[in-house]
Amino acid sequence: MQWEGLERNNGVVPGGRLTQQERRRIAAGLAERLSYAEIARRLDRPTSTISREIGRNGGPGGYRPEQAHRATERRARRGTPAPPSGAGVPADAAQAEVVEMAVRMGLPRMTARVLIDLLLSETGRLSAAELARRLRVSPASVSTAVTYLIQQGMIRRERDQRRRRDIYVVDDDTWYHAMVTSSWQTLEAAAVTMAAGETAGLDTPVGRRLAGAGAFLERISLDTLESAERWRHLMPMPPAPAPAPEVGSGREVRPGP
Repeated sequence: MQWEGLERNNGVVPGGRLTQQERRRIAAGLAERLSYAEIARRLDRPTSTISREIGRNGGPGGYRPEQAHRATERRARRGTPAPPSGAGVPADAAQAEVVEMAVRMGLPRMTARVLIDLLLSETGRLSAAELARRLRVSPASVSTAVTYLIQQGMIRRERDQRRRRDIYVVDDDTWYHAMVTSSWQTLEAAAVTMAAGETAGLDTPVGRRLAGAGAFLERISLDTLESAERWRHLMPMPPAPAPAPEVGSGREVRPGP
């Protein structure tokens, strides 16, 4: 379905309920992989309206305009609010747009929501209970997401001994650590692939295929590690730890001028 063949807003004043024609245009925009902001601009609607509409009606992968329109009409007749989507809808439209970008890049939706919420929080430090409350999801959903993010080197876990809880932290240089972790994981996969190629025999089609794939992955991973180290200075560096007090002196060791 092309945008050019659709009427604009179907004569409805912006700010009213979405029409069936507008919902078809939303579906067309999703099919073209347009951003929520671009769909909203073409419909002359707020981005938050578009994100809520899609979120409560199957998400970007399951949005069906006719079903969404019928569901809205049923809710209007009953006078009941729209049910929340399975993953919840972020209140802030800009945050919703960033989450969608992360999903398109391959992150599971809940994992993307947890990561973006940490990135956009003031301190970059939240407990599982705080994440569950902010995102309006179950603690189990948060637990699965943070486990994946820790494995990928994107966040880390700290223990709050005083309150006996874990704190999940996204550092300023998190992208450096994520790239390095991913590259080392790919290097391991490359080594296994090349070994499988040698086992199959480099004189066979399977062996050559595996050996070539392994060599490619190895070279790309090494290049990425080298590039990450070369450009690490562009990332904010964590502050240096305070010097330890001198044992037995009763005084702190102070750095020189």
